[in-house]
Amino acid sequence: MVNNLVTDPYAVALNMNSEYGWLVDLNDPALKPQGWNPMAKPPLAAPEDIVLYELHMRDFSVNDPTVPAADRGKYTAFTHLTSNGMRHLITAAQAGLTHVHLLPVFDIATINEDPAQRVEPNIPLTATADSPEQQAAVVAVADQDAFNWGYDPYHYTVPEGSYSTNPNDTTRIVEFRKMVQALHAAGLRVVMDVVYNHTNASGQAQRSVLDKIVPGYYHRLNLDGAVETSTCCANTASEHAMMEKLMVDSLKVWATQYGVDAFRFDLMGHHMKSNMLKVQQELAAIDPTIYIYGEGWNFGEVANDARGVNATQLNMAGTGIGTFNDRLRDAVRGGGPFDGGDSLVTNQGFASGLWTNPNANNTGSDAEKNRLLLYADQIRVGLAGNLADYEFVDRTGATVKGSQVDYNGSPAGYTQDPQEHIVYSEAHDNQTLYDIIAYKLPLTTTMANRVRYQQLGLDVVLLSQGVPFIHAGSEMLRSKSFDRDSYNSGDWFNRLDFTYQSNNYGVGLPVQGVNGANWNLIQPRLANASLKPAPADIQATVAHIANTLQIRKSSPLFRLQTEADIMARLKFYNTGAQQIPGLIVMSLSDKVNGMPDLDPTWEEVLVFFNASDEQVNFAHPDFINQQFSLHPLEAAANPVARAAGFDPATGRFTIPPLGKVAFVQNTPTALDTVDEPQSQKLFLPMIDR
Repeated sequence: MVNNLVTDPYAVALNMNSEYGWLVDLNDPALKPQGWNPMAKPPLAAPEDIVLYELHMRDFSVNDPTVPAADRGKYTAFTHLTSNGMRHLITAAQAGLTHVHLLPVFDIATINEDPAQRVEPNIPLTATADSPEQQAAVVAVADQDAFNWGYDPYHYTVPEGSYSTNPNDTTRIVEFRKMVQALHAAGLRVVMDVVYNHTNASGQAQRSVLDKIVPGYYHRLNLDGAVETSTCCANTASEHAMMEKLMVDSLKVWATQYGVDAFRFDLMGHHMKSNMLKVQQELAAIDPTIYIYGEGWNFGEVANDARGVNATQLNMAGTGIGTFNDRLRDAVRGGGPFDGGDSLVTNQGFASGLWTNPNANNTGSDAEKNRLLLYADQIRVGLAGNLADYEFVDRTGATVKGSQVDYNGSPAGYTQDPQEHIVYSEAHDNQTLYDIIAYKLPLTTTMANRVRYQQLGLDVVLLSQGVPFIHAGSEMLRSKSFDRDSYNSGDWFNRLDFTYQSNNYGVGLPVQGVNGANWNLIQPRLANASLKPAPADIQATVAHIANTLQIRKSSPLFRLQTEADIMARLKFYNTGAQQIPGLIVMSLSDKVNGMPDLDPTWEEVLVFFNASDEQVNFAHPDFINQQFSLHPLEAAANPVARAAGFDPATGRFTIPPLGKVAFVQNTPTALDTVDEPQSQKLFLPMIDR
């Protein structure tokens, strides 16, 4: 006989380090901040209006000197509305950001909640930019410090204690609510990253909970009766009724008691489609504006519906639940997330110089040109919401659907509704966009052009149909010194600087265990001081992304809500076998017979994405004798775009190198007919600091 003393998997409060559960009433007024109302949240008209900002709790404030020391890295950091970080978020919200996506903030098994027992790394500050000393210091205490990404669930329905100023009582409940309340007041909704696909441990392990109560039920077993671990930990079996119930009941607590507005499901493909539809139904009954999205990857013991119809990209089409689009991500960056060695350099992409700016590993060959044309088609599908049935002329001159464009043997397009499309070029996983571009661009590329490539890679995301996703810091040229997996790399390699003075490039070689095989490529790049941006480069990119957010917000044509609207209103020029390589031309039209007008200001918007480092001229008969001018926000705040031009007599546009340019037809005579263009003042208080 084995007797287990176990915490309750339904616990809503815990003591420090989760030894015991607390018996509390979440409706107790003593646990609510003054004015607490979880349903008092910023308005949201449609899911397609969402722009997501993925942020780690500690990254946000642990290095922010404008946050009181006791609140750095804590929930309460968000309550200091004049801090560097909150001013950044508030001004981004004014520009068009809608949701802050927090990496896991439930009870985490692998972070010691007692600060007296933690050990932070002693970084040798005199070490050089390419030294191994910094990572050695981080690795020495990697499992003893306060940082990891948090994908190690212990108790699903309790806020993590290490992010509270007092983890040994109910303070964490109040402070989590204060954080949500502060973000709501700042105009931002809150996303919680949830990890119901695995637990930290199973069986009789110290941090096992579910298996000690009902052995062999809550976890997914292989044919030998062992727990499956394809997610890296003990996989849960959400196809079992009570595991689904635990997941749904937990989510309902976060939605009703904490006012969480959206949920991102880690490795959602390891859940069943039926699980996700049940989650959607239950959460919609609480608040129909709650948005659900996740990773729809298809792998492991559940792959290809082996344990039931699983919640993968293709299977979730038509549900309204979002999945991440790796197709556009890889086309923008080049290569794939598992590249290593020379392939990190060789596999250039649309926004990293493929064919138009070949590096030392490439020649500008026909094969590279053909790959660029395929990438451009994959990006076009993404710009069109990644719809499976969207039709356009591909690189060969054939009319194809999004589902007929190839992505490594799978269909590029797979959604049936734009809200199902999470579009991104950078996330917490893998190298940052800045670092991947630093691998791929010729080493002689100027910093001005490196900045433009980064901006282009983000502009494609922000002006796509669907739901754009921004990794915190990508708008600040964020670097992790080439770390490809910084989940346990401490505050040092994950640092954010909201003073815009540094992007964290050149802070030492990244952790050897994950990155050592690529040190030979990384070391000379870190030692090259010309690859580190100046504060002015960071500030210019912050302002540029704010401007692009405002452009998205300025017209409903960028936020179409149905497949039918995208089919009728979105068109691509410069397609087919004779296209100008590296140039994507997207038209969004309000001049569609039989369809209502959506935009009272403009009849048509044209967006040019130029991945070439040369000026491009593009003409088409459709534009002859038409009246187009720069989008007023471009004219006001984008110095690159101001070099663009249009000749109505010939229908020819002149597009400057490396960047995005938006033109509009029927431009208003005064800017006040558009959302107030704040690009010139957004973020400037912080830049002046």
